[in-house]
Amino acid sequence: MMRKLTSLPSGKVAKWVILALWVALLIPALMLAGKLGDVQENDSAAWLPGDAESTAVVERAMKFQPADTVPAIVVYDRPEGVTAADMAKARADAEAFKGVDMVVGQPQGPLKSQDGKAIQTVVQVRNGDSGWEGIHQVVGEMTEVGEENADGLGFHVTGPAGYASDSITAFSGEGALTAITALVVVVILLLTYRSPLLPLLPLLTAGSALVTAQAVIYLLAKHAGLVANTQTNFILTVLVFGAATDYALLLTSRYREELRRHEDRHEAMAVALHRSGPAIVASAATVAVSLMLLMLASLNSTQGLGPACAVGILVGLLATVTLMPALLVICGRWIFWPVRPSYGSVAATKKSVWDRVGTAVSHRPRIVWIGTTLLLTVMAIGAFGLKADGLSNKDQFTNKPQMAVGEEIQAEHFPAGSGDPVYVVAEASSAEQVSTALSGVPGIANVSQPTVKDGQALILGELEDAPSSTAALGTVEKARTAVHAVAGADAQVGGNTAIMLDTREAASRDSKVIIPIVLVVVFLILAALLRAIVAPLLLMATVVLSFGAALGVSSLMFNHVFGFAGADASFPLLTFVFLVALGIDYNIFLVTRVREEALLHGTRRGALTGLSTTGGVITSAGLVLAGTFAAMASLPLVFAAELGFTVAFGVLLDTMIVRSVLVTALTLDVDRWMWWPSKLFRHRDTPGSPAGGPDLEPALRGT
Repeated sequence: MMRKLTSLPSGKVAKWVILALWVALLIPALMLAGKLGDVQENDSAAWLPGDAESTAVVERAMKFQPADTVPAIVVYDRPEGVTAADMAKARADAEAFKGVDMVVGQPQGPLKSQDGKAIQTVVQVRNGDSGWEGIHQVVGEMTEVGEENADGLGFHVTGPAGYASDSITAFSGEGALTAITALVVVVILLLTYRSPLLPLLPLLTAGSALVTAQAVIYLLAKHAGLVANTQTNFILTVLVFGAATDYALLLTSRYREELRRHEDRHEAMAVALHRSGPAIVASAATVAVSLMLLMLASLNSTQGLGPACAVGILVGLLATVTLMPALLVICGRWIFWPVRPSYGSVAATKKSVWDRVGTAVSHRPRIVWIGTTLLLTVMAIGAFGLKADGLSNKDQFTNKPQMAVGEEIQAEHFPAGSGDPVYVVAEASSAEQVSTALSGVPGIANVSQPTVKDGQALILGELEDAPSSTAALGTVEKARTAVHAVAGADAQVGGNTAIMLDTREAASRDSKVIIPIVLVVVFLILAALLRAIVAPLLLMATVVLSFGAALGVSSLMFNHVFGFAGADASFPLLTFVFLVALGIDYNIFLVTRVREEALLHGTRRGALTGLSTTGGVITSAGLVLAGTFAAMASLPLVFAAELGFTVAFGVLLDTMIVRSVLVTALTLDVDRWMWWPSKLFRHRDTPGSPAGGPDLEPALRGT
């Protein structure tokens, strides 16, 4: 049955049917994928779990003001001092802002700073169905008003609306990200195959998978409640391109081997799919299941990212085992031009770098794996310096956008927290006690008079520090402690700063819950694939160690080279899932081939042969995946740069060191115990032969 299934995509008629089905699928998929931006939810409050305190405040505060509004803080500055004409312009602008679509209520201000060098106006902007895109348009129109006839008066829009607008500007580079990712794939495939034609097939396969995945995610977001955002889309792009190309590389490498053994290319593809299929499916399943476990997250943004990326992986797998084989067989051997693998020919016997690595490792495998482990452990020490407590709004960009400049000017001339207050909702009967408690909190500059409606009271507290700063987060924690202590008040603290705090706490909880579950599930998948316990345990240990080393080096780079202020609270969890799942991919590619060879020649020779035969293709796959993630640095976002760097470095580390040196050395040293307790464990290599062994296939059929 398995042979029949794997031979289907390479059938003489089926290949054309599969190609036609994919063409028919891509027509509606292209239209649906283009609508993905319409269902994205970029409002930070929408990412929070329903039981977060700041979420409850949003719901309770709806009776006082629209729940879907965010403040746009407009800041004017003139270093030599604002003039009467400047104040007149600011007042005229405030009136003009009221005519901008999606601006609600009466602007607060303009208010001149005490030093007379700046002016501030706070405008409420409705965050409607268009989300951040709508806010971006509003900020753009306000900027046109503010910069007209400015006569040297500085104008900036900051606050939550300014952050949303600049974020959309940053994410507008996704088109360039896709182009750069595709270019990286083409260049690496050209270097790998030295063929000008072959790279087109993996690129076409990965592109088809990406469009189809985006269409599926659009349908899930629109009809099944999946939370998708701009972050989801750019991660999906690099992940699908990288993973689908990796799977295509593995299949193509095995197909080229079989073309030398089989005259009929259809038969060669059927054998290639049968041999490489289990490793490809197991790898994709490991990544997809690991990503699906993110659904256990309490943070809605992380919860939505998991299934979205899992869809991308599964669609990439489907394209690799259907579209890619059909395209290869339709094109024939000439697609490998100028070096076509003809029937009966022998591959070049020149000793590869991986042969030399295997030989070197085989002389002292125990010393090699102990030394490599110590090196990786030292690299992992740097992880203790990672500052993953979240980033302030202005620190989330690698450049200095309008909102960051405006925030600095605002902090210099006005109370840093003005315009973006803390919201406290309580029972009206306890309003005075809650106001008193809030006034006594260090870090709260001013407290408004309670607004009472329908038995509830709304109290606003102005922060002394910038609303997205670490100090402001600490103030919110103190404020919650203070107002919660008022008996019978049912007081809750919310606002944008509280949302940031709840996001950080939810991300911390998610890491503690999900990481152990991912480790257990990946172990079970490996145990089922290899029918052993020792090998999965060792492979898991190497990947976790590789993750720690990558995180340690990345932390040092972030702090001392790139100068980033910190990392997003969800960064450790997402990095762990990507590196562990993708790192296991390469171990699966290697160890399944080692096991296949061990059935024939014993474990020691199998380890060296497996490294030799898979070294080139796994290295190419690692370069592709690292290159696609590194392309994320093209977005001017700290989160994208950090995730891209860490995953790219971790993949290269895993490909070049962990998989080729550490895993090979462990396999050579542990020998047949790798396969305990399967039947393969009970068969020894030929005594006295360091890499030899008996033909075990007849005895071990079915293991």
